[in-house]
Amino acid sequence: MTSGDSNPQATYTVLLYSDDPLVRDHMRLAIGTRPAPDLTVEFADASSWEECRRLVDDYEISLMVLDGEASPAGGLGIARQVKDEYTAPPPVIVVIARAADRWLAAFAEVDGTLVHPLDPVATGRTVAAVLRSGKAPQVTTA
Repeated sequence: MTSGDSNPQATYTVLLYSDDPLVRDHMRLAIGTRPAPDLTVEFADASSWEECRRLVDDYEISLMVLDGEASPAGGLGIARQVKDEYTAPPPVIVVIARAADRWLAAFAEVDGTLVHPLDPVATGRTVAAVLRSGKAPQVTTA
């Protein structure tokens, strides 16, 4: 692709879930509004399972990034619930505290995992890969 190409820019809505607003801010900063040159991201925030459900029901959520350490509803539990309750759930990435928790993430059927503290390079790559997987709804703009 050359700089003269007029390929459309893919725009995605990423739902950030944590009961802690500072954790959501860290997620937002690690992802950034451009996780890859061809991807633009806008964010929606949720601090409870009820808010997550409302946002998934009411909006076209492209990706959910969930805090595995959130309380009272942890990101792994929400991930599993979304996969069980929705016929076409958005892809899910869970931020876990320990790499050893990846087996729990596999049980929750998540599409990706990240480990605290978030590395912006790894986070951007993971988010971009999941968004490009074809499972994420997008809005294409010129």
